[in-house]
Amino acid sequence: MERDAWRKSSRSGSNGQCVEVRDRGVMVDVRDSKAPATGVLSFDAAAWSAFVDNLKQRSAL
Repeated sequence: MERDAWRKSSRSGSNGQCVEVRDRGVMVDVRDSKAPATGVLSFDAAAWSAFVDNLKQRSAL
């Protein structure tokens, strides 16, 4: 993931129901793509990585 740049999920469709993610190194930020000014959730990079890995495992089932 490119650092400090917001990006949408590769699985987001054209319905506007998605989030954007920004990698800041030790932290990862997540925001609503429809309303980016409403706030950001920040996660420790290790916790975010574990979350994404878990999602990938579940989608493979």
